[in-house]
Amino acid sequence: MKYLLIRADDVGYSYAVDLGIERSVREGLVRSVGVMPNMPEAERGWGLIADCDIAAGQHTNVCLGKPCADPALIPSLLQANGEFKSSREYRAKYKEGVDFVDFDEAVIEIEAQLKRFIEIVGREPEYFEAHAVLSENLNAAIAQVAQNHGYKCQVPSFDLTAVVTCGDTPVRMVMRSQTPGYDPAAAIRETVEEMKDGETVVFVCHPGYLDHYILTHSSLTEDRTKEVDALLDPDLRAWLEGRGDLELIDYRDL
Repeated sequence: MKYLLIRADDVGYSYAVDLGIERSVREGLVRSVGVMPNMPEAERGWGLIADCDIAAGQHTNVCLGKPCADPALIPSLLQANGEFKSSREYRAKYKEGVDFVDFDEAVIEIEAQLKRFIEIVGREPEYFEAHAVLSENLNAAIAQVAQNHGYKCQVPSFDLTAVVTCGDTPVRMVMRSQTPGYDPAAAIRETVEEMKDGETVVFVCHPGYLDHYILTHSSLTEDRTKEVDALLDPDLRAWLEGRGDLELIDYRDL
């Protein structure tokens, strides 16, 4: 048997993104969603899907918007205006071999976002990970906080062939958005065809619609709308559910 977990990141990124995620959950294939606790739209976004039978994870965000912690306690993470340093700055410093994230400060912010997550969602996260930035210190802090609370930590990976872990389960993370000619439905089919018997794959999506905020704050735009359409595609659902060798799962199943 093959095990496919389709995950939707970025609940709270913007109102339009939240509307796309809502459709992907209510009408589509998504059963695991990542909430960005610090974002102004996180509470309303979660409210759109709070009654759905889904796994909710903390999609810790330290590269967009304002922190949940006292800014005075986490200076390494912030710009002069009090907002998080951008993902662009993370990438630039990573190329220089610089990790500006202070481990202890990261732990403070992660814990503050966890407190906010529980306030919004009303329960502890079924999994724990971070909005993608290039920082070993951040990843270490995520792992430490997850261990402290006994959460399943989804180890990040940008290598489609690498086996990482979530809790004690070996998984492969697949994310193909922003690749030339990206066709989400075809990518999901190809992923399933390539999976080995007994393998668990986390297919990471960012479904959403577009508004001014997302267009001015994210490099991932049109592919979000394409993923909504794919996740609602009845032919893709029938193909997945009709396979005798495949089980669709969520993070609670790991």
